[in-house]
Amino acid sequence: MPTRFRVTPDRKIIGQGLTFQCAIGKGGMVDAGKKTEGDGASPIGLWKIKRVFWRADKFDRPKTALPITPLHPDDGWCDEPCDPLYNCAVKRPYPASHEVMWRDDDLYDIVVQLSHNTDPVVPGKGSAIFMHIAKPDYSPTEGCIALALDDLKDLLSHCDRDAEIEILRAS
Repeated sequence: MPTRFRVTPDRKIIGQGLTFQCAIGKGGMVDAGKKTEGDGASPIGLWKIKRVFWRADKFDRPKTALPITPLHPDDGWCDEPCDPLYNCAVKRPYPASHEVMWRDDDLYDIVVQLSHNTDPVVPGKGSAIFMHIAKPDYSPTEGCIALALDDLKDLLSHCDRDAEIEILRAS
């Protein structure tokens, strides 16, 4: 059975004997089938961890069994539903709307791609659902899950290659 972490509605991530505080989307949690681009909600469901990106200019490669790739200043992530590369990594400059992955605010110093809306990608059903570094006050995200840097590193060190994140609905 793959490593599994669960994100609870009370903003905790639990698994492998670990419990961390986390931030969730400012739109709360929504059933994945109702997720739409820009709603700010974290999609309820079971998501594979596809890969990890990190800022090699800031610290050493995080310890993890997951696929990992260093970020570069020209990395982006397309969030334009009409674009053929919607919810995919792109190189900047890019003509369609996209997120900048090389950020000045440190939130994407480690960013973990989750499998939401990836196989297949459905235009408008949400893009760039990541796990990344939380702001110090754990303020809500645009739909991602966010943890303190050290907690995220610890979580990644416990992941096997098939690790999953389950975002749970309120009971």
